[in-house]
Amino acid sequence: MGYVSAVPVPQPRAARAAVPTGGRRSLAAALLLGALGATVVLLSAGQIWAEGTASVGGGSIPVEADGGTVTGVPTALAIVGLAALFAVFAVRRTGRTLVAALLALSGAGAALAAVLGASDSTALDAEAARISGDTAAAVAGLSHTAWPYVTAAGAVLILLAGLFALRFGKSWPAMGGRYERSGTPRAARKAPTTDPDRPEDLWKALDRGEDPTHGS
Repeated sequence: MGYVSAVPVPQPRAARAAVPTGGRRSLAAALLLGALGATVVLLSAGQIWAEGTASVGGGSIPVEADGGTVTGVPTALAIVGLAALFAVFAVRRTGRTLVAALLALSGAGAALAAVLGASDSTALDAEAARISGDTAAAVAGLSHTAWPYVTAAGAVLILLAGLFALRFGKSWPAMGGRYERSGTPRAARKAPTTDPDRPEDLWKALDRGEDPTHGS
């Protein structure tokens, strides 16, 4: 009569994966959207948003204002969103949900501020008053560029990254500790062995509060 050896059946690769395929895709999408959106906001906020002319000494000179002069809100919120994007991986459970919500709100707030700044003339009026020396000076021929709307588009990408984190964040891995693929606790650290024939090992065991004669 022959013997049948028990051969362990290999588990499917998908079952051993730390993050499901859908989780990996949503994670990559959130990282891409958030990083790209923050980059677009930070770069476009430094561009010229508004242009016009100011009357000085019977003539007129051109005046302009960049996004940071019009409103600093999109830049500030883009930095907050970028920090929240990476903080998502440092927290879990409720903390991850709260950080993901902060990420989404940062994108929404930056988009709203950019859209409102697209029609704001306050920054140009202040620049005209500074140049002319007349606090009542106003800008003529006011026009706005497309950069506020580019900023808003970048902010929408940050918003989408936050929505991805809210929807799929529970399946994403977290930083810290070991990769808990099987969900089992880490094996206890094995105590160092003591050689009773080596005096230095006996002293080290006594320093650790162990009985060097135990088990010998």
